[in-house]
Amino acid sequence: MKIEILVLALAPIIACSLWLYIKDKYEKEPIRLLIKYFLIGALMSFIGIGLEEFLVKINIFDGYYYIIYMSFIVAGLTEEGLKAIALIPNLLREKNFNEKLDGIIYSAYLSLGFATIENIIYILFEKSSQAFQVGLIRAVISVPTHMMFAIAMGYYVSKYKYENNKNKKREYMVMALLVPILSHGAFDFILMVAYKWAIVLFIIYLIFLWKINLDKLDDYVDNSKKRFFRRKHHR
Repeated sequence: MKIEILVLALAPIIACSLWLYIKDKYEKEPIRLLIKYFLIGALMSFIGIGLEEFLVKINIFDGYYYIIYMSFIVAGLTEEGLKAIALIPNLLREKNFNEKLDGIIYSAYLSLGFATIENIIYILFEKSSQAFQVGLIRAVISVPTHMMFAIAMGYYVSKYKYENNKNKKREYMVMALLVPILSHGAFDFILMVAYKWAIVLFIIYLIFLWKINLDKLDDYVDNSKKRFFRRKHHR
C-alpha cells in the first residue's frame, strides 16, 4: 500500500514536469539545470516544514484571525517566500536564462521539487483509509495549482529581467513576490473557511487562477516561438 501511495504522490509531479518540458519546445532548457532547480525546491521544502511548524507553535490567534494567519503567513508567505529566496538570485545569475519563458520553466521546476516533498509527507502520514482520497485531491488540485503560483512568480521575474525602466523593474519584482504569496494565501483561506458557499467560491477561484496563469504561460510560449523563428530567419 505504501508503494502505491508513493506512486500517487509522485505521479502528478512527473505529469506536470513532462507537460512543462513539452511546452518549452523551441529552446529547451538543459535537463541538468531543470534537475538542479527541482532539487533546490525539494531542499527548501524541508526548511519550509520546520519553519511552518515553528510558526504554528507560536500562533496566538483564533477564529478568522487564525485562518488568515495560517493561510497567508504560515502557508503563503513561508512557502512562496522560501521559493523566491531560492529562485530569484539563482535565476538572475543563470546564463541559460535567455528568454522570457525560461523564468516560468525554472520557477515551475523549483516549485515542483518543493511540492514533491510536501506531497509525499501529506500522503504518507495520512490515515491509510484516507490516503488515496487525499492523494487524488492533491494530484488533481493542489499540485497543479501550486504550479500556477510558480508560473506567476517566473512570469514577473522575466518581466523584471527584460525591463529597462527602473520603476517598472521595481514593480515587477514586487509582483513576483506578492502575487504568489497572496494567491497561495487565498487558496488556503478559502479551503479553511467552513461555509457551504466556500466550495463555489473555491471553484471560481481555481478557474480564474488557472486561466490567468495559463494565459501568462501561453504568452511566453508565443514569445519563444517568435524569437526562435526570428533567429532562424536571420541565419
